[in-house]
Amino acid sequence: MELRQLKTFVAAAQLESFSGAAQRLGYSQSAVTVQMRLLEDELGVRLFDRLGKRVALTAQGEHFLRQSQKILMEVNEAKELASQEGELRNPLHIGTLESLCCAKLPQVLRYFRAHHPAVPIKITTAEPARLYEMLDQNLLDLIYLLDRARFNTDWEKVMEKKEPVVFVTSASYWGERPRRLHMKELAGEPFFLTEKHENYRRELDAFLETQSLALTPALEIGSTDFIIRQIKENGGISYLPYFAVAEGIGKGELTVLEVEGLQVEMYQQVFYHKSRWRTREMEAFIEVVSSVVG
Repeated sequence: MELRQLKTFVAAAQLESFSGAAQRLGYSQSAVTVQMRLLEDELGVRLFDRLGKRVALTAQGEHFLRQSQKILMEVNEAKELASQEGELRNPLHIGTLESLCCAKLPQVLRYFRAHHPAVPIKITTAEPARLYEMLDQNLLDLIYLLDRARFNTDWEKVMEKKEPVVFVTSASYWGERPRRLHMKELAGEPFFLTEKHENYRRELDAFLETQSLALTPALEIGSTDFIIRQIKENGGISYLPYFAVAEGIGKGELTVLEVEGLQVEMYQQVFYHKSRWRTREMEAFIEVVSSVVG
């Protein structure tokens, strides 16, 4: 049994695909198939059920996956301990939301790069569901996102900070009208909103349903920066995390509207998968993001 077989097995189990494992590891699909057949022959058990193009772990496969992840973590730990001295230089792959990437990560990365300039950093932005999927598939070192307080027995949460989500509009557009009102009073206004899969948009839609209301947005787009520009230039209303609009509010360009009855608690959170060895680079990023955001 070889370490490369264990790595291939774990990748195939996480992705539920031999072709996906081959693509991730740079093998041909036939090479992955041969490795898994030899591994099953050596162990004397069937690790996978073949379901068309998908594969699923058997009960023996589930048990062997846990053992394989422990072995690979111990190998990574040994490598890490052997290189404890010296400058941090291992790559770091962070998954995050577009809004956090624009509003929060620049400051975090500026500080991180100043102290650890040799660490190559890759940033992937995606919707929350995709980030969780990538975390479970071992495609990311860490995810940094905004969502309701999340818990998963397979994840380690290393940062959590409460973050308001607010209705916001251009100060010049809203003028002297009352800033505290009921949702039905806003129903006729033009709304510029993130797409439905965004977590805080999902919470807004759920609240609207309780009020027997529905909105037809004037614009739906994933870019919070674009939405903010539209509001400043054209008026209208949006529903966005406070961190995304704090600068505009501070300058007096934007104003917050308080809507009766809407209580949504969102949190900035950082996770890594418990099967992944926590490298010094991950430790350094966790320390920086916790100090900058906290």
